[in-house]
Formats: sequence, C-alpha cells, structure tokens
Amino acid sequence: MAELKYQPISHNHEDFLKKAFKRKGFKKTYDELGEEYALVRQMLAARSQSGLTQEAVAERMGTTKSAVSRLEAVGKHVPSLTTLKKYAKAVGCNLEIKLIPMNRLTKRSTGRARKLRAG
Repeated sequence: MAELKYQPISHNHEDFLKKAFKRKGFKKTYDELGEEYALVRQMLAARSQSGLTQEAVAERMGTTKSAVSRLEAVGKHVPSLTTLKKYAKAVGCNLEIKLIPMNRLTKRSTGRARKLRAG
C-alpha cells in the first residue's frame, strides 16, 4: 500500500471567501450549499491531519483518485453513506451523523452553525 505523505498547499480560506463573496451570485450559492461546504472542509481537514494524498485515500477505499477528488468537491457528487464511511475509515476517523429537530435550532445556534460552515 502506497503511503505518500500529503504536503498541504498554503491556503487562507478567509481571504478566499472575502474575494469570492464579491462575485455575483456566490453568496446565494454558498448559502444553499452550506452543509456541503462544511462537510468538505471536515473531509479535507481529516485527510490533511492523516497526512494522506488523494491517491493513498483512494487505495485504502478501493477506488480511484478521481473518485476521491469528486468526493472532496462541493456540488459535484452526492456520496452515499457507505462511501462516506469508507472515506472516514481511510483517513482514520469515525463518521457521525445527527438529526436535530428544527424547533431546537435557535437564532444563536443557527448563527454558530453559520460560523462553523464559514471555516
């Protein structure tokens, strides 16, 4: 099994978002895909912490690098629960999914969720 160490490229997400929010239609699309962006950020962070490349994750999952790339791209693919479990295991994580009743969401918790999604 190839264990290539992942060397992340420097990226300032806040600067990226500041520039992106200036583009027409970006905010609406970003808000609509909020949960997807949050999930992808968690996936990228987990892969980065594991020190693995997309190729190494793909090998551990029994798939291809391009499939992993699609998983890590917002709006391009809707992964199954089985695929998310495989990805989590490949990067040394457990997958946790929660259903939260809407009436428990307050303005405060919704604002906190937005901050978490923003990175």
